[in-house]
Amino acid sequence: MRPTEPLPLYHSWPLYDLHVHLSPVALDSYCAQGDLALAERGIGLWHCDLKDDRLSWTSGVYDLFGLEQGMTVPRLLAVSLYAPDSREAMERLRTYAICYRRGFTLDVDIRPLDSADERTMRLVAAPILHDDQVVGLHGIKQILPRGSAFSERRHPTLFDRS
Repeated sequence: MRPTEPLPLYHSWPLYDLHVHLSPVALDSYCAQGDLALAERGIGLWHCDLKDDRLSWTSGVYDLFGLEQGMTVPRLLAVSLYAPDSREAMERLRTYAICYRRGFTLDVDIRPLDSADERTMRLVAAPILHDDQVVGLHGIKQILPRGSAFSERRHPTLFDRS
């Protein structure tokens, strides 16, 4: 799921496929136990209100970005932690998702605030519609081990139980 041009063709999907992209989380009985179970798997849920770019994260997303749990995170800070090429691809797909009401999946590199090491993360995003207008985005972020089949795009599966 590394950025492949044209980005919308390779990374975007229609909203009726949302269940396919979120089903591994919904179907995993351990993750159904809640926020901490998700965080233990390196997974977090997120939401961005487009009215003011306010972010809401579960514990797993704070862990991924190396930020203090519960802190208010300005979107500009979060975006600054993406590697430049990942940030550019993510922003382009975000704009496309809002404009065309489509979800996207993309593997990106981030540099957590609490670490000098870069991490690879899978980003799954979908627009939230209200009165036929996109009012927000939400989805999943998950750490992908470097050098794994995940980060090499071989398997889009969200879980590694080893």
